[in-house]
Amino acid sequence: MNLANEYPLLSLIDKPADLRKLTKANLIPLAKELREFLTHTVSISGGHFSAGLGTVELTVALHYVFDTPRDQLVWDVGHQAYPHKILTGRKERMTTIRTRDGICAFPNRSESEYDAFGVGHSSTSISAALGMAIASGLRGEDKHCVAIIGDGSITGGMAFEAMNHAGAIDANLLVILNDNDMSISPNVGALNNYLTKILSSKIYSSVREESKKALSSMPSVWELARKTEEHMKGMVVPGTLFEEMGFNYIGPIDGHDLDMLVSTLENLKHISGPRFLHIVTKKGKGYAPAEKDPLAYHGVPAFDPSRDCLPKSAPSPHPTYTQVFGQWLCDMAEQDERLLGITPAMREGSGLVAFSERFPKRYFDVAIAEQHAVTLAAGLACEGGKPVVAIYSTFLQRGYDQLIHDVVLQDLDVLFALDRAGLVGPDGPTHAGSFDYTYMRCLPNMLIMAPADENECRQMLYTGYLHKGPASVRYPRGKGPGVPVDCTMTALPIGKAELRHQGGRIAILAFGSMVTPSVEAGKQLGATVVNMRFVKPIDEALILELAKSHDVIVTVEENVVAGGAGSAVNEFLQAQRIVMPVLNIGLPDAFIEQGTREELLSFCGLDTQGILQSIEQFCG
Repeated sequence: MNLANEYPLLSLIDKPADLRKLTKANLIPLAKELREFLTHTVSISGGHFSAGLGTVELTVALHYVFDTPRDQLVWDVGHQAYPHKILTGRKERMTTIRTRDGICAFPNRSESEYDAFGVGHSSTSISAALGMAIASGLRGEDKHCVAIIGDGSITGGMAFEAMNHAGAIDANLLVILNDNDMSISPNVGALNNYLTKILSSKIYSSVREESKKALSSMPSVWELARKTEEHMKGMVVPGTLFEEMGFNYIGPIDGHDLDMLVSTLENLKHISGPRFLHIVTKKGKGYAPAEKDPLAYHGVPAFDPSRDCLPKSAPSPHPTYTQVFGQWLCDMAEQDERLLGITPAMREGSGLVAFSERFPKRYFDVAIAEQHAVTLAAGLACEGGKPVVAIYSTFLQRGYDQLIHDVVLQDLDVLFALDRAGLVGPDGPTHAGSFDYTYMRCLPNMLIMAPADENECRQMLYTGYLHKGPASVRYPRGKGPGVPVDCTMTALPIGKAELRHQGGRIAILAFGSMVTPSVEAGKQLGATVVNMRFVKPIDEALILELAKSHDVIVTVEENVVAGGAGSAVNEFLQAQRIVMPVLNIGLPDAFIEQGTREELLSFCGLDTQGILQSIEQFCG
């Protein structure tokens, strides 16, 4: 591809300073090229797509108006940051995104000086940008800190905590709400754009501030003026809430009107204190299939942009773990009307679509609010409900205090279905579920299960549901080894492991996803292999028996070694004063970058060959 021929303006831009050399008249054609280039590269690499299509004009305007990287842009989550990556020196590498040794799926401080803050989880941008604004102010620097947050992310509690703080200290912060879902289209149009120009202008700002000074000595008159202003603005814009929090609210404006965006941002640069700009965009903008179905095009595989549909994966006779969970949830809900399903904005990803359609009154999507999801489950359990929280391992980290204080401390009957446990692949370390054995195992009352296959996953979910008290079933992304799923639900004996292969000298204790490669390695080594099933309580009787009959114990888990399942075995042996060689195999004490799940398992030595090599080296 000849970049200069196909994208004449974009080919001139290696950094935002090059963009700022363009005339305003060139910005609209540049945005057109940027959207086409984004479509071309994502169609080759796959990745997050529709969100970035919706922020093309905003990204161009931000880098045109602000002096990046001196002025700092903080993107929330980062799904919408692909255009930002293209304009900040990474366009030639965009087809490597989310691949091993390629560029990251999300903004990453170590990747570019233009990535002011590393992200992946949501609702962090305002807090981070506020911290930057405070630090810059203390140094006496005149720089701009901008947080760009979506209408989904702003539902997270952190966003409101940060705004509450920013308004109270009159911080020099600009928050941009990229709204692509709220039904506010009547507020977007010529009249509203005219009002926005007035509200963001220097004249309005100076009159507003001077009026405050003039009326401050007359409290009753000032209060009347303030309420009149709020009432007038509240009739045409939904900004009263943000004004009450101390922000100067502007908008909503059309987020695809580049001229409007540039003029508004230029005006806002000259207004001090916390400012809130509300823009309305269309997810998937400019690519018809993505506009029609932005959810389907949120994250895409490689595709043909000339066709109106995404490629379909070959049908598989084996369900994914997520599908196993979704089917179990519906089956269990038919049997027990007390079952209630909860997800923090991950209905599709966690497999709750069918449940939400079949049992709408028992389905709760609490938006991006993991802390609330956990404590909501606790409250439901207090009143006799049987809540099942479907959540990614990495996202339960965000509700950890609630897990401890609200659920486990009170020994409440809540089942956690932890999807995406272990290495997740292209999304990288922000989404890896590397720590859940460790952070759950230290909690009293917690039942922790790890299925070796699809059928065991179903039976463990049933076991955890029947268990009186907090329980968790953690399973990896994607498919298992292909074991047929039994429709019958049978509770497993708590804390009892299963012998998978009888051998001698070496005993391999494998947990969850590591059972299949461990069995393959164990057969080659002539070792005993055990499917441990339970991380807590661990099968102490079997460990004692194996310690007496074998020379070496090996533990294998898809979790960090520190404090994980292997540590539980070590602690038990030590408590029994048993001294023998023990090898713990698991994820290293490092964050693992993106790649395919298979690549990452091989890199960490958690495939059959890696397990073999580790044991052979340890045993000499």
